[in-house]
Amino acid sequence: MLTNSPPKATPMSSATAPKWQLLALLWLAFFLNQADRQIFSVVLPLIRSDLGLSDADLGLIASALVWTYGLLVPIAGFIGDRISRRNILGVCLLFWSSTTLFTGLCSTVSQFILLRGVGTGGGEAFYAPSANAMLGETYKESRSWALSVHQTAVYFGIILSGVIAGYVGQHYGWRNAFYLFGSLGIVLALVFFYRIPKDKPGNERTETASVVSETLATARIIVRKPTVVLLTLGFGCMVFVNVGYLTWMPSFLVDKFGQSLAEAGFSALFYHHLGAFLGVLSGAKIADHFAKTDPRSRLVVQSAGLLLGAPFIYGISMSPTPVLTYIALFLFGIFRGWYDSNIVASLYEVVAPKIRSSAYGLMLACAFLIGSMAPYLLGVLKPTLGLTVGLASLSGVYVLGGLLIGSGAIWFFRNDREHAL
Repeated sequence: MLTNSPPKATPMSSATAPKWQLLALLWLAFFLNQADRQIFSVVLPLIRSDLGLSDADLGLIASALVWTYGLLVPIAGFIGDRISRRNILGVCLLFWSSTTLFTGLCSTVSQFILLRGVGTGGGEAFYAPSANAMLGETYKESRSWALSVHQTAVYFGIILSGVIAGYVGQHYGWRNAFYLFGSLGIVLALVFFYRIPKDKPGNERTETASVVSETLATARIIVRKPTVVLLTLGFGCMVFVNVGYLTWMPSFLVDKFGQSLAEAGFSALFYHHLGAFLGVLSGAKIADHFAKTDPRSRLVVQSAGLLLGAPFIYGISMSPTPVLTYIALFLFGIFRGWYDSNIVASLYEVVAPKIRSSAYGLMLACAFLIGSMAPYLLGVLKPTLGLTVGLASLSGVYVLGGLLIGSGAIWFFRNDREHAL
């Protein structure tokens, strides 16, 4: 019997789904990933004033998120090679958005550590390995471009969170900033589940013993590659600088130049990430061009980005006027973008496709555990040395990272790449 009822809407299938839709939804998810992480730093002066927390307390809260992220991200990577990455991404987006929303209810250090540090950090840890592996497999012919477009969500997320969270915090209270971004993430998670079809990774296993043995085998493969080790150490240097800068730069501008919270939140993040947006796109094009004849060019671009960016990190804290500070932030961002454009693409040159999610998870874990101490150390040193000296010293960490990655490109890359292929 025929009816005139309209057909029911169904989630898009893998056969008909336009590739841009996956990239668009992951871009939005990564946008909120970074925005939710940055809200705390933007409204930090308000939290300190409202709850009477010390600089060391605030630094500890910021570090707790990075510690949790670093500890859980290798587990996320291994799981991402074995079960549906769509399900992983949807669940972690829903989880970290919920904890972001409930962070607005916090009133003690322990509550912030539990909800923001453990909850938000733990949820976000499961995003990057599966998202980058999914994009890398979908955009095989334009991997650097797709991953770089995805990376731009970092900059927009951080910039807009600075503007929006600063405005909402200053006019409506810091708690409402967490409520707003958390609610947006919950809505996006529901859309993600509906629009993205469930995938089935080729490395899927059903026996627990098999998964454990393969996980250990994967870890042994990864740590025996000198290029991966050096890329990871260089990544750790970059994360150390980035986490320290993101946590304390808004407060630095408030203290040094007397800016309002909204103005400092914007200035600390906009100029740097505008440069990073331009840098990540240009860095991807440069690396993709030269990698056609020499794949290690991706590592060379990363190393150059860190070495060339180091002087401008020093200039950020030592500049006597806001204008010179903004110029330094912009140029620091350009070369930071060069590095960012090839974080994943460089790693994928020296590891086999079937363990890429696991490899990236392990790399993230080590890098974020290295970088996790930056907010706490800068908070402890702030009453004595001040943020000016603390932020300036981060330039030396960038130099170290550039030298580590450069040495990997020169001495170990070719051999590790041959084994991966």
